[in-house]
Amino acid sequence: MKVEQIYTGCLAQGAYYIESNGEVAIIDPLRETQSYVDQAEKDGAKIKYIFETHFHADFVSGHIDLAQKTGATIIYGPTANPSFDAHIATDQEVFQLGNITITALHTPGHTMESTTYLLKDENGVDKMIFTGDTLFIGDVGRPDLAQKLDTDLTQEKLAGYLYDSLREKIMPLANDVIVYPAHGAGSACGKNMSKETFDTLGHQKEVNYALNPSLTKEEFVNELISGLMPPPFYFPENVMLNKGGYESLEIVKERGSRALTPDEFIQVAEETNALILDVRDPQIFAAGFIPGAINIGIKGQFAPWVGTLITDIKQPILIVAEEGIEQEAITRLARVGYDNTIGFLKGGIEAWIEARKDVDEIVSVSPEEFVELAEETELNILDVRKPGEFAGSHVEGAITAPLDFINESMKLIDPEETYLVHCAGGYRSMIFTSILRARGYENLIDVAGGFGKIKEVDGVKLVDGTTPCSSKENSCSI
Repeated sequence: MKVEQIYTGCLAQGAYYIESNGEVAIIDPLRETQSYVDQAEKDGAKIKYIFETHFHADFVSGHIDLAQKTGATIIYGPTANPSFDAHIATDQEVFQLGNITITALHTPGHTMESTTYLLKDENGVDKMIFTGDTLFIGDVGRPDLAQKLDTDLTQEKLAGYLYDSLREKIMPLANDVIVYPAHGAGSACGKNMSKETFDTLGHQKEVNYALNPSLTKEEFVNELISGLMPPPFYFPENVMLNKGGYESLEIVKERGSRALTPDEFIQVAEETNALILDVRDPQIFAAGFIPGAINIGIKGQFAPWVGTLITDIKQPILIVAEEGIEQEAITRLARVGYDNTIGFLKGGIEAWIEARKDVDEIVSVSPEEFVELAEETELNILDVRKPGEFAGSHVEGAITAPLDFINESMKLIDPEETYLVHCAGGYRSMIFTSILRARGYENLIDVAGGFGKIKEVDGVKLVDGTTPCSSKENSCSI
């Protein structure tokens, strides 16, 4: 038996490859499926099953393409109603895979069709569970997504179902069973996931609040629904793609692979009202970019931020990237359902500059320069981290303006005043600054290295453990 976790950091997502005696099951595959096919061929095996733990909201699964390529059966849990051919498992249904078995345990709560898959070895011993978004390491799945598709559901109802699922289906299992979830830290499908991507169930019973046996259902529900950030706009769209079907990745990549000269790039942008998405590193972007472009660096949490900030999943997109990175950008966009990439700038920004096209830039200062400016001038300080990060510690006098809520945050900004903008490490602040620059805000200065470097500078004044503020008037100064 072979079990491999295939973890994709930019999505904080885990897919699983399971092989036994020449038969393979894939759990929650990514949209690019050829690697699974190649691995099965290398193992001299055939992909028999594609198990889906639920209709995913945060990425487009590869189940349909993989089934078409291999003839494998797509399996969902009870109550699922996809528009394509799939086997809808019953609770406790057993699937034979080589010398092992995989049992479907219906565990509603995150969504109503959510199902955990229990793997038993050739001796019938429980070995591991693939929990999807039902149980994470250190957390459980959020209960507020399925209600957007079913008005009869509420997050309180779903949280109650999840409480029962955990206690009736998962907690009775042996402590040495390995927990393999669909996500880790960085995913928006939970609140406080661990950076670890697997653990024993026994250890989770000790450290995961949701598995505390003394927790009442009311306490569990209150804890689970408190402090939930609104889900990204693209989540419902991805659910519908996973439920209803989508174009093959090959078609999407072919459409996006149109190499455009600077003049062609301008023409296509004007004709389609395309968004210009520059995926280069933040500091490289700041030094020179196409006016109106926004920066979401491909080396960070690219796909989740695209989904959070580009609200129309059908938005035409033109890519600016370092040469050789264009296909990776198109693929990562498609992972979260942004299938309308219509081309990229051939030769990158260098070709644009050689063609003598207009170039914009963003002023970026070091943490040391930031501290000097903050002390010597009346400049405003914008902290675009999440509210919880700001509450933990922030620069004295800073205004909290989370990137997650950029449309609300920009209301705090006076276009006539100058602002120093920082996040934790410099990635989110450049996204924030580039979006506002595209909207006409000229007086924003980015702080390279972010709060992580700022707090290391001698003399910087910090405020710790306070309640986040929301305006310049209550900027949490001491």
